[in-house]
Amino acid sequence: MLYKAQQTHTLATTGPYAYVRHPQYVGFILIMIGFLLQWPTLLTLVMFPILVLMYVRLAHREEREVQAEFGEAYAHYVAKTPALFPHMRRKAVEA
Repeated sequence: MLYKAQQTHTLATTGPYAYVRHPQYVGFILIMIGFLLQWPTLLTLVMFPILVLMYVRLAHREEREVQAEFGEAYAHYVAKTPALFPHMRRKAVEA
């Protein structure tokens, strides 16, 4: 989805991007939770919140860049689609 959107210079709003604006970061965070559960060491306990914070900050920075590039279209997408946690009842995203 993202590769095709980049090639056509459009927003990725289908597939996983219809549920959350940052599905790749959701995936990374889930993987880190898995590591934390499988390998609970002092290092993983310390690194988990640091990495989550870094991904959240990166997501905010990327959103500012995309807002500057796509303007109103991105604002409409943001209004309809949560950043990291999908809605329990999915509403169709109007492109």
